[in-house]
Order: sequence, then structure tokens, then C-alpha cells
Amino acid sequence: MKEHYPPQIGEEGSGPPKPSQTVPQRRSRARWLWVLVLVLAAAGAYSLRPKRAEQGSTTAPSQGASRNARGALAIPVVAAKARKGDLGVYFTGLGAVTPIYTVTVKSRVDGQLMKVLYKEGDTVHQGDLLVEIDPRPFEVQSMQAEGQLTKDQAALDNARLDLTRYQTLVTQNAIPEQQLATQKALVEQDEGAVKTDQAAIASAKLNLVYCHITAPITGRVGLRLVDPGNIVHASDQNGLLVITQMQPISIIFTIAEDQVPLVLEKMRAGQRLRVDAYDRDMKTKLAEGWLTTLDNQIDQTTGTLKLRATFSNPNNVLFPNQFVNARLLVEEKRGVTLVPSALVQRNSQMTYVYVVKPDSTVTVRSVTVGTTEGDQTEIISGLSPGDVAVMTGVDKLQEGSKVSVHLYSEPPAREN
Repeated sequence: MKEHYPPQIGEEGSGPPKPSQTVPQRRSRARWLWVLVLVLAAAGAYSLRPKRAEQGSTTAPSQGASRNARGALAIPVVAAKARKGDLGVYFTGLGAVTPIYTVTVKSRVDGQLMKVLYKEGDTVHQGDLLVEIDPRPFEVQSMQAEGQLTKDQAALDNARLDLTRYQTLVTQNAIPEQQLATQKALVEQDEGAVKTDQAAIASAKLNLVYCHITAPITGRVGLRLVDPGNIVHASDQNGLLVITQMQPISIIFTIAEDQVPLVLEKMRAGQRLRVDAYDRDMKTKLAEGWLTTLDNQIDQTTGTLKLRATFSNPNNVLFPNQFVNARLLVEEKRGVTLVPSALVQRNSQMTYVYVVKPDSTVTVRSVTVGTTEGDQTEIISGLSPGDVAVMTGVDKLQEGSKVSVHLYSEPPAREN
């Protein structure tokens, strides 16, 4: 093993450093490491500080600008102009198309149904031949009655000749007066028999007429109820066919009892009140007619009164038992201020509208409304023709709000 000797004085040592030399070196390195960390931290803080400041400076103006922009933006609304026009006052009621005449045609004699001379659904005219019943039994009855009449007429003629003779013989006292009286009674008896025979002939001829059934009214024929070949009787409950008058035709509808006095007042004054018939959805006008009459009592269960209106119905638009809405025109207001009904706003204190001023701001204005008919409302006070008021978008408005107006274009007026 090689031995190590301590170096001599003046020689360089190759052994491990002494403790006194190692500690100062470690302290120096740690000091420089902390200095480096502090420098890096300071550099980072310096580099971040300008960006935050810049972001803060850019964010604040943008927020302020957006707030200013919001305050300057106009609220989009739809507005409408008040106009001058005419408005009808209507009473509307539910009704049903009711024929003025409906006839169930029945046989007045017993016999076999031989011919049906109409087509189902045809329009027939009064006097048209519809049905034929076998006339042969009644022809035989007529011949029998005529034969009996001839026989009885001969007996009557003979009795009258005898009566003439007896009257002459009585004056000569050739026969008793009782025989003359008996002959007079025989003549009267034969006259009665002749009249009975004549009535039998007339009855047979009338039955022959009844064998040819004609239309009692002009109207539309319904479905056939009896087919040819069947035996029909005068006592049958069901008829042979039903004829319904289509032109003119009527509508029976109801109005509330509170509306009756005004209608009666108009009718007493001699006014002719128009009635318009609309379909179930109140969108299509079917026909136009006139009020004919009122019922004689109010229905207490519903508080309504029945009215009848008559329609010419040239195109058969109205069909029996059809459901319709009837609109009775009781008054027509002319030259009033009209606005769409959606324009009028209400709260617990007032009825009002938002009027658009020339500077495109709105103001609340109280109004007094009159008659409302459909989507049109009469303004009695508070608006004048030409004033513009907000119709939609009012939930975002308040006094002085700035608005961007889109004028509402009204659809074509419904025909009245």
C-alpha cells in the first residue's frame, strides 16, 4: 500500500480542502443565486405591468362606449296611423239555415208505386209530375159510379113523369092525394141517389188525380224514400220524398235580450236591417239578406231571442241546417276616428296609447274608446286622424323612449 505523506511547507496540496475554505464559497454561490432570482422576478413584473395597464386602458373605453351606444339606440316598434272612416255596429249571433217551406210528399191513395219521375237532388218546380201510382183500380171505381148514375138517373126521370101524371089526376080526383105525396118523396129519393152517384164519380176521378203526384212547391228534392214497385198507403208515416225550398231561404239566429230593445226601436221606425251570413270561422261572407221578423218570446233558459232573416240565395250557397254566424247591422257610424284594436293599452287606472312624436320619442296619452268591431276600434277622444301610435313593442317603452318606427300596413277591409 502506498503511503501518503503530508506536503512540505511551500508545496501545493492535492488533498481535500479545509473546512475554513469551503464555507465561504458556498455562501457566495447562494448569494449570487438569490440575486439572479430577484432580477428575473423584477424583469417579469416590469414586462407584465405595461400589458395590464394597456388592457385596462382599452377595456374601460370600450365599456363606456357600449354603454353610450346602448343609451343612444332606438327601440324598434310597429306603429299605425289613426284614420277617419266608417264603422258598423253589429249584433252577432249563432244561427242555422232554415228553409221557409219544407214539404214531405205522401200518397193520398193506396196502391202500387209505378213510376218515379225525378232524380235525387234535382230542383223541381211547382206542378211537376214526380210519382205515379197504379190508377186502374180507381178507373174501375169511376166506371162503376158512372153506371150507377145512369141507372139512378133513369129511375129519377121515370119518377118525375109519374109525378106529373099524378098531379094531373089529383085535380080530377082520380087518385088520392096520398099517392101524389108518395110520388113526390120517391122523386126526391131518386134525386138523392143521383147526387150520391155523382159524388162517387167525382171521388173516383179525384183518386185518379192523386195517382199522379206533383210537386206542391218549387225546391230541391231529397233522397228517395220509397222505390218503385212498393205498395204505398195513405196512412203511411214516412212519405215518398221531401222537397225543401232553397230560394229564398232563411236563417234563424239569436241575440241577447239586452240587444232586443234597440232592434225593436229600429224596426218600429221602419228601418230595414241588413243581416250578413258568415261561415263557422267568421272569415268568409256567404250571403247578404234582411231581417224579416222576431220571435214572440225570450228564451228564459238562455236569455236570448230568435230572429229570422231572409236571403235570396241565388247560388244555393246557404244549405238547410247549415251552421252559420249571423251579423245584424243595427247602426253605421260615419266619419269617426279609427285605429287597430291592438294599439289600445289598458291598466287599472286608464286606457292609453303610446303616441310617437316628431322627434321619434313616445309619450303616453289617455284616450276614450267607443265601439270595437273586429280589429278596429273607435277613438272618441285623445287621438286625431293622422296621429301615429305604437301597436307592438310597447312592453319595452316608457315616457320619452326613443323608437325606430315601422308603419303597419292594414290589410284590405272586410266586406260589410
